[in-house]
Amino acid sequence: MSTYPHRLRAWSAVGCCLIAGAVLAGCSSGKETAAPAQNAPKDGKITLFYLQKQGDQQYFVEQAEGAKAKAKELGVVLNVVNLGQDANKAINELDAAVAQGANGIAIVVPDQAIGPQVIDAAKAKGIPLVASDDVIKDNAGAKAPFVGFNGSAMGTEVGKEAAKLFKAAGWAAADTKIISAYKQDLTVCTDRVKAAKEAFAKDAGADVSVVEVGTDNTPVDAQNRTGAVIGSNPNVKHWVVWGCNDENETGAVTALANAGVKAADTIGVGLGAYLTCKDWAAGKDTGNKAALFISGAEVGKTAVQVLFDKIKNSKELPAETIAKTQIVNKDNFKTAGVNCT
Repeated sequence: MSTYPHRLRAWSAVGCCLIAGAVLAGCSSGKETAAPAQNAPKDGKITLFYLQKQGDQQYFVEQAEGAKAKAKELGVVLNVVNLGQDANKAINELDAAVAQGANGIAIVVPDQAIGPQVIDAAKAKGIPLVASDDVIKDNAGAKAPFVGFNGSAMGTEVGKEAAKLFKAAGWAAADTKIISAYKQDLTVCTDRVKAAKEAFAKDAGADVSVVEVGTDNTPVDAQNRTGAVIGSNPNVKHWVVWGCNDENETGAVTALANAGVKAADTIGVGLGAYLTCKDWAAGKDTGNKAALFISGAEVGKTAVQVLFDKIKNSKELPAETIAKTQIVNKDNFKTAGVNCT
């Protein structure tokens, strides 16, 4: 989810001093000026913004749908904005949300490096903010309130499932390799794949070589980059695959299939299930053997709920709200509620 080129804009304290005479006096005296009390309990309409990176990915589509459903239930106005992978757009859209009278903001940042700017911008206006999916920190290293999943816990579940399937297959470590595909500068990704690797090593009872594949977290990039790995490992008979998300895992499994690797010789464990399930729904013989089901809709609903509680009822934002996960496969993905599109 590569580093995104952008110019980080400094937030100037001088600008604060130009707003009004009272603020000017506060700045000139060196005293900290209190932010506007936009986070006070409100009796009128509440307006929230959900700013999402990669808003066209299925997970984030479902997240937006869940957030909209909760907003409708609560009588809240919700504006969802797709940031793509553009960190500059994230800053601009945050400014726009503030200008349009946002009472609360949830954001999935395209680049965690903009965390301090995002947090400071919201704090300066007294606007409650939650980080969704990807952790962000201020300049002092303090985390913004977070709604999403525990990356290490998710990775652990993926690694354990992969180890279980590996042992059941009876493969030898000598002719097996693991493909771990992920965006290597994103901490939520590194947390996941590191934990998967550790859990697999603990449970598999074998020392299987891991090939780390750097991607931009899309299926196409994972597929292309995995192709090169396959070509440079002609003696590998069996492959285990995991990644930061379903996009990585399914992209890598597709590359293996295109290279002639049989489904029986591939153990892919996705993270998300929304793409992994497509082969199951179609009844295909596939290397996508299992996935950790994570519900974007639940994260979206929760982000809206905690912001509403803060704004309407002055309830403090939880430091961390972790959504539930579940391992699924071709036999149980429907009953688990996986939205396979």
